Amino acid sequence: MSGETTPGHTEDSGGKVPRPRPVTRLRNYFLTGLVIAGPLGITAYLTWSIVQWVDGWIKPLIPGVYNPDTYLPFPIPGIGLIVAFLGLVVIGFLTANIAGRTLISYGESLLGRMPVVRNLHSGLKQIFETILAERSNSFKKAAIIQYPRPGLWAIVFIATNARGEVAHKLHDYNEDVTAVFLPTTPNPTSGFLLFVPREEIIELDMTVEAAAKLVISAGLVSPDWDTVLPLKDAKTAPGTDRALETAD
Repeated sequence: MSGETTPGHTEDSGGKVPRPRPVTRLRNYFLTGLVIAGPLGITAYLTWSIVQWVDGWIKPLIPGVYNPDTYLPFPIPGIGLIVAFLGLVVIGFLTANIAGRTLISYGESLLGRMPVVRNLHSGLKQIFETILAERSNSFKKAAIIQYPRPGLWAIVFIATNARGEVAHKLHDYNEDVTAVFLPTTPNPTSGFLLFVPREEIIELDMTVEAAAKLVISAGLVSPDWDTVLPLKDAKTAPGTDRALETAD
């Protein structure tokens, strides 16, 4: 009817909907500002914390002559981060030649003779080589699997095909197994290593970064997807086909 109004709004004598109350506008402005400033503030805080953490480790190792904090009335943040970056570049340059590789091999052979240190160094080296090597394809695809039981689905990151003893043992079961990493919410750096049959893994088109955002936000932040799957039609289609066949 022409005289009805939508809930929460009242029409004046001219038929116009009045503007929101000042309290409502103030709340909307606050929420909008929170959405904009919240991610920026958290990003700035984490970045500043990392810079201070690196400076706390590196600055005490810098000689006083080269440390600007010794002759300036105020500290300069980020000096330790710059020195650490340059130091890693120099180490990479020195180890790129034959002499550097020989020295590194000799040092690793010494570490290999230490009972506890060799296991720690070997494990950390394999992790860094797997994550940082350009030839690695680790965590380049996101997928979904049924976990922890059939009917429940979880996002995983595809690591690599099963290797070594695991692949040999599972080969007896005629399984083509892939290693996947199942991240936890809201901290995707922790999770579970699962060996899943390849045919049970459904790869996703979204990037690993988008999948990580989906995990961190507990499903609240979902990447854009142009194709909308008609779930209702998809579920009723098989039954409809069988009904038509029966009618025929």
